[in-house]
Order: sequence, then structure tokens, then C-alpha cells
Amino acid sequence: MRRELFRTGVLVALSASAGWTGWSGHMLLLPLVAVFPMLWSMARTRLQATAISAAYFLAASRGLPQGAANFYSSDIWPGLVLWLVASSAFVAVHSVLWSDRKGWQMPIRYLSACVVMAIPPFGILGWAHPITAAGTLFTGWGWWGLAIMAAGLGVMTTRYRPAAALAMAGFWLWSAAEWTPPILRASWTGVDLEMGASLGREAGLERQQELIDVVRAQAPGTTVVLPESALGFWTPTVGRVWQRALTGTGITVIAGAAVIDQRGYDNVLVKLSAERTDVLYRERMPVPGSMWQPWRALVGDQGGAKAHFFANPVVDVGNQRVAPLICYEQLLVWPILQSALHRPDAIVAVGNGWWTAGTAIIDIQRASSEAWARLFDLPLVISFNI
Repeated sequence: MRRELFRTGVLVALSASAGWTGWSGHMLLLPLVAVFPMLWSMARTRLQATAISAAYFLAASRGLPQGAANFYSSDIWPGLVLWLVASSAFVAVHSVLWSDRKGWQMPIRYLSACVVMAIPPFGILGWAHPITAAGTLFTGWGWWGLAIMAAGLGVMTTRYRPAAALAMAGFWLWSAAEWTPPILRASWTGVDLEMGASLGREAGLERQQELIDVVRAQAPGTTVVLPESALGFWTPTVGRVWQRALTGTGITVIAGAAVIDQRGYDNVLVKLSAERTDVLYRERMPVPGSMWQPWRALVGDQGGAKAHFFANPVVDVGNQRVAPLICYEQLLVWPILQSALHRPDAIVAVGNGWWTAGTAIIDIQRASSEAWARLFDLPLVISFNI
């Protein structure tokens, strides 16, 4: 009994270490998450599998309690409750699909869990997905790299795991040796801001002028990307201010904003130029809880951000097809894979991460976005506010 408890403790500790280190915000450490399916398959009871799954996910998402406390200006306890609730989907799926039967059933069950956690409804909470490591191991391989990564994760649950681990280690070393910074799109630039919680909340003309000054400092003819929520509430007046400011510059701006109606609001990206202004993209998956609140409709209430799930996977900016990812979407699997099906020319990732102070959340978002961009060999433009 004591020996079994010790073995379980070791598996749980290793699983937590894989989640913590793999999701530390360093893209080259992402392959460490491939250890999780091996540890999960080594469980001897469903309770052990549940504990191993919980340890991995809670370690990977460890920044959530502090982030929630920052966002709601509260103490850490509500964040801890939210942390535990958020882990429930991942833990439940991996607990239900675990089996003590070995052989071919184990990889099929694990890959089934991967699929379930990659797409809605469970995929809405599908952070820390091990398949993301495909971008580190199989740079530029695209869908073939994704398929090989999935196969490798499946093999990690079988007795052939040493061979899979050795092969992944080889690709990992190769990737580290050949690592280069993300490709930047010619004439595109992402601008990081340090405006804290005021960005998107102070949306008067003075704030618009601050942002206009930042944009006009860029080279003429550049496409400038600003963070999520940069423009605040989107109105025709804001559009006219920007059109006048951009006249004669040849600059195009892509910036975050909120479009409000009677049913709630859309978290959007807006395209601005001297010629016209348009809502370019409506976020497919806002943050559940703080933004997307579907339960309000059940009690006849209105409000919260609207989720557009499978809408606008790519958008046109000039003659380029762009895959936009706003904040939370960068942590999920299905938004980027849906966009990749449409063969975009670049990925644009934006966020407003003022509330992540004291956590690695923004670093994790950057690493995840970079991994997907490298997998599909796409230029990546990033813009965050802290």
C-alpha cells in the first residue's frame, strides 16, 4: 500500500512538473508536455488518472488565480475557485476516457481525449493542449507535423513509448539547434503598449490622440497592429478621428475595440485607413466567465461578449489573408486549426494583458502563437498591452 502511494505521488509530481515547465512561456520547452500522456497511461486506477490529469492542468494554468484576482480587484480566493472549476473539463474528460486495459485501446482513448479537448464544447476550456508542441518539434511541417505529433502522443501511452520519446527528443534537439525568431511580415509591425487597465476604458479624444501619435511614428505605408481593446468602444466618431489622422500617411491600422448592441457586445478588430474604417474580425471565443456569459440568456438577461465560434476564421487585409487570434483564442486549439484550413498568409495575435501581472500568461500566449506560426510556417505579428 505504501509503495503504491509512493508510486502515485511520483506520477502526480512528474505530471505537475511537465505542466509547469512545458507551459512556462518558453516555446522550446513545450515538448515536455508530451510526458503527460505517458504518465496518464501509467495510472493503475481511475482515481490515479484523475489526480495525474489534475496535477498537469492545474500546474499549466497556475497563473489563473492571480490573474483573476488582478482582473476583479479581489483577493486570491475567488481566483482559486475559478481555477478549480476551469480544470474540471480537462480532468473529467481524461478521467472518463482512461482505462486499465492496455494495448491498442489506450492510444485510441488518449487521442479521443485530445480531440474532445480540442473542439467545442469541451475545447472552450481546452488550454494546455499537448498537441501545441507540434510547432516546436515539426517546424514548417503543417498538417503532416500535426498528424505525426498526434501519433507520437498516442504511442507515448503504449509499451513503445521509449522509441517515441527518443524520436521526439531527436526532433527537439534539431529544432533547438535550428531555432530562429518568428518571421515578420514585410511592412507589418505589432506595437506593444504599457497602458495598464486604462487601455480600452479611457477612450476619449486624448487617448485616441496618444494612440494616433504611436501609429504616426511608424514608417509610411506600414500596416500597424495595436492590442485588443485599444480603441475602446467603437463609434463612427472614433472612425472619423482616425481617418483624418491617417490621411496622407499610407498607414493601415488594425486595432482592438468593442462593438455594443442591445444583446451585449462583440470583441473585435477594426481596420482603419484614410479611405475607410471597417470591423474586420469578431472574436470567436471570448474568455468564459469574465466576458462570455451564456447563462445570462437562460434567465432572460442580456449582456456579456458574444461568441462567434466558427465565424470569420480568416480576414482580408489588402491582398493578404490573415488569421486573427484575440487573447484567449491563442490558448485554444480549434480557432487556429480552423483558420489554418483556409490557408492564411499570416497570423495576427493581439491581447490586453494588464491583468496578468505576476503571472506567465502573456508569455504562454506568445509561445503558443509562435508554435502554431512555426508549425504552418506563417509570419506572426503580435501586439499586447501590459
